[in-house]
Amino acid sequence: MPKNLQDTVKLNNGVHMPWFGLGVYKAQEGDEVVSAVKAAIRAGYRSIDTAAAYNNEEGVGQAVREAMEENGLRRDQLFITSKVWNSNQGYETTLQAFETSLNKLNLEYIDLFLVHWPVKGKYKETWRALEKVYKEGKVRAIGVSNFQIHHLEDLLSEAEVVPAVNQVELHPQLTQKELLTYCQGKGIQLEAWSPLGQGHLLKNDTLVSIGKKYGKTAAQVILRWDLQVGVITIPKSVNEGRIIENADIFDFELSAEDIAAIDGLNQNKRFGSDPDNFNF
Repeated sequence: MPKNLQDTVKLNNGVHMPWFGLGVYKAQEGDEVVSAVKAAIRAGYRSIDTAAAYNNEEGVGQAVREAMEENGLRRDQLFITSKVWNSNQGYETTLQAFETSLNKLNLEYIDLFLVHWPVKGKYKETWRALEKVYKEGKVRAIGVSNFQIHHLEDLLSEAEVVPAVNQVELHPQLTQKELLTYCQGKGIQLEAWSPLGQGHLLKNDTLVSIGKKYGKTAAQVILRWDLQVGVITIPKSVNEGRIIENADIFDFELSAEDIAAIDGLNQNKRFGSDPDNFNF
């Protein structure tokens, strides 16, 4: 169980990844994303999650370099994730997309690079390209995002490297228990995007009442639940107060009854796109 914001989980290739990070989806390139990332690192965050599709990799890279200098951090103390977008999938185009992300971030290497969505007929070639950059040492770990069990089975039938991470939509109304169990069995670490259900769950009666017991918000209850069920979580915010508040979850522990009550909210409800019915 992670005890603080810098605690890490050991991925299947031995690389350590923080349990908790900042997502920058929808953070505007330029001042907005730079100040959000720097605020997070100041607050003790060590993991930042971006993607080519977010159009803010340059700002993330700038913020990381400035924050390292301002906070006396080494590059190996931070963990940066990016992802290849659907229109760039395929072998050669993924290799090019990786170089583009690396150049925009302007960092020596990327810690984790993901296949953003399982584009049918392309994701295996995309994965082969990720295996190549991984073997060349340009990225410390590779993984996937939005992969269902059948996508993973298909990928693993030919993959040389087992994905280190699968980042999926996961929150109390989409608990993904079957996928979590499957990934744990294969040594793939599950990671939650949209852990707060795009804000839809913040007034949920069950979560609010559990929060009252501990003097915590519904958001803090959800993020604590993620960690206790073994899922990495990356809530997004550009508000410094919220960034700090989201991470204030290491001074309490949910009971087994709380966990069961939160698990019981599952409706298999997605607020984001369905990986099996996505307009690629």
